[in-house]
Amino acid sequence: MEDESQRILKYLTEVEEAAEDVLSDKQQIVDLDVKRNRNREALNALRDDSQQSEDKVKVCFGNMFIKLPKATTKQMIQKDQEQLDKEISDLRKRLKARVNHLNHLQGRPDLVGYNLSPLTSDEIKAINNLLRR
Repeated sequence: MEDESQRILKYLTEVEEAAEDVLSDKQQIVDLDVKRNRNREALNALRDDSQQSEDKVKVCFGNMFIKLPKATTKQMIQKDQEQLDKEISDLRKRLKARVNHLNHLQGRPDLVGYNLSPLTSDEIKAINNLLRR
């Protein structure tokens, strides 16, 4: 009887940890996406701000504002965007594996079609070129 309860407790602990990992990854994706949207807004503001003659803009780092050249600021934000895109992509890939692991622990089948990925812009262009012929 004691052995049975230990086995059940171990199983429930594994399932709970796997579920916590899934929820943690989902929340991290949401947080990074919010940051990516803020960067996108900043890039649009810099683009729309091109009518002003100033070459420098104020950028907030933590709780400080620093004046930086527009070109440098745009490069920094674009580099940050690329890093955020990579992190989100990696998290999404890891999330798929963690969801499948959780399903496996719960005795459910793996999700069908969950490992699909969207076409890249180059693949879409190639398909469009083929369809035009």
